[in-house]
Amino acid sequence: MDDGIDYGRYEEGRSVNYWSLDRTLQRELRRTYADEEFEWAEPRLEAFGETVGHTIADNADYVDDHGPELEPYDKHGEVQNFVRYPAEQFENERLAYEAGIVADSFQVPPGRDEPMPLSHNLAMQYLLCYADPGFDCPVAMTAGAALVLEKFGDESLEPYLKALTSRDYDDLIEGAMFLTEKQGGSDVGANETRAEYDHDAECWRLYGEKWFCSNVDAEGTLALARAEDAPDGTDGLSMFLVPHADPEKTGDPVTKGDLLEDGPLAPDEVNDQLYRRLKDKLGTISVPTGEVEFTGAKAILVGEEENGFRQMAEMLNLERLSNAAASCGIMGRVLLESKIYAANREAFGKSIDQHPLMRADLVDMAVDHEAAAMYVFEAARLLSKRERAKRTAEDGDEADDVYRLMRLLIPIAKLRTARMAVDTASYGMEVHGGNGYVNDFVTNPMLRDAQVLPIWEGTENVLSLDVLRALEREDAHEPLQEVIEGRLESISHPVLAETVETVESEYHDLMGALATLVGEDDEYAQLSAKRLAHYIFDVFTAALLLDRAQEGLENGNGRTALVAVRFVANELEYPESRGITDGERFALEAFDSIVRYAPVDPERLSKVDGVGNASDRIRGDRR
Repeated sequence: MDDGIDYGRYEEGRSVNYWSLDRTLQRELRRTYADEEFEWAEPRLEAFGETVGHTIADNADYVDDHGPELEPYDKHGEVQNFVRYPAEQFENERLAYEAGIVADSFQVPPGRDEPMPLSHNLAMQYLLCYADPGFDCPVAMTAGAALVLEKFGDESLEPYLKALTSRDYDDLIEGAMFLTEKQGGSDVGANETRAEYDHDAECWRLYGEKWFCSNVDAEGTLALARAEDAPDGTDGLSMFLVPHADPEKTGDPVTKGDLLEDGPLAPDEVNDQLYRRLKDKLGTISVPTGEVEFTGAKAILVGEEENGFRQMAEMLNLERLSNAAASCGIMGRVLLESKIYAANREAFGKSIDQHPLMRADLVDMAVDHEAAAMYVFEAARLLSKRERAKRTAEDGDEADDVYRLMRLLIPIAKLRTARMAVDTASYGMEVHGGNGYVNDFVTNPMLRDAQVLPIWEGTENVLSLDVLRALEREDAHEPLQEVIEGRLESISHPVLAETVETVESEYHDLMGALATLVGEDDEYAQLSAKRLAHYIFDVFTAALLLDRAQEGLENGNGRTALVAVRFVANELEYPESRGITDGERFALEAFDSIVRYAPVDPERLSKVDGVGNASDRIRGDRR
């Protein structure tokens, strides 16, 4: 057995390979991918982890200080909607897109007979967010727009789908989703943007404004609008693709509108819209977010009229998991920086990772990261399975159960991991002390970027209500029960017996909570929705961790068992006197295994204080 990773040999989490150092991600993808998929993907993920850890990370630092700038008008006062980017941003785009971050999941990549699952796109986004979560926003929306066009687009949209999924950067366009309006916000049904059909030009035109438009100059922008005489609310919304450039004026159905070499479009090539200003944001500097006023912009109808919100929901499934993958990437980077700093920083005569309080903190940060990544890639596996079934026209009861469980897990994935990312980034800043608060150190931009994650793709309250809808409309509790019970029934190792007992007890309480809400009025159900979403995350994640722990023990490594024990102690147990009186020393004895990935002999697990005796376990000190 190896001794784990020696973080003291690194100066910082830079100029390293993020794939090689993230054994949690490696383990989850090895389980999530088919064997031949992982064999194909592993060297490519390793190469991408190297690229992100070196060039993309260096470029991201520069872009964070010299972000995109909007030049809405030319010197003659004509609208040009030009966003000026630093050259470093274009280099990062070329490196990421040509590595297949979007293309691999939509087009057959070299060396394969079919595209990779969407979980591969999410894994690459996870790695990208070790360096630049802001840039991951355009990547996520490019994949999301491609998914919508693949599902609902017709021949007129084929050139856009091809460009969104191009492996050649010179032929690629990016996607965007203009959803938010000033008066509506999360209430999408209140959107006022109008769509009118221009019979003379034989095209749709949009009128209105969008208030929060990330990747504002994307050529593959999706927007919701209401056609004349359409009903109010979400039922009356249609989806349109709104190009950055006017395709008739450019003579090309798809124009790459942000070419560094060519500069802005000619005024007569600009689609009829105005990019009024870019938002002055706390973080995610690399993605330009602005306000857009449609003044008759030419648009292409996607799918059927008045089906736009349902189509957008398909995109949101992937976008919300992208948000969750970004959260995991931020947690991974901050955890890596914290481990390295703590291994090198000396205080009171020894490195600070030798001090008990810091050991406990690093253990709990690592457990949080492990739990988040495990949950997200289980949800990603279900999404990938469902989308492959749709592509191959497979159907049946299994596909239905996959969809129902996916509908429940995805909003919870985004809801919980976004908050975990903020908490982890904030504490990582504290680990670094005063330096962590300074923009020269990565914990500063990571915290700024993390703070948007609870807002993007639905706030925690909105997502909690979506959890209620999944339970009410999809009966999602049925596949949830089946999966949790199946995982818990498979756990047989005696060292896990006490932890399994705790999780089983909480599982039955969770089912009781669900039954209670069925008999209550809507107001009370909504009042309880957020607590319920977190409860589902805790119990489901505990069952997943125990499943992984059983597998690890069977393979001779008890590390994941320690992670499972700690997660259950932190999230599902409430000891007397806050655990102060029970003498537990778990964080000290499990530090090397959990933090440094050192394997642990299953025979030694029962000797680790806090394992196998539920009364000895405590909630983490940071709770």
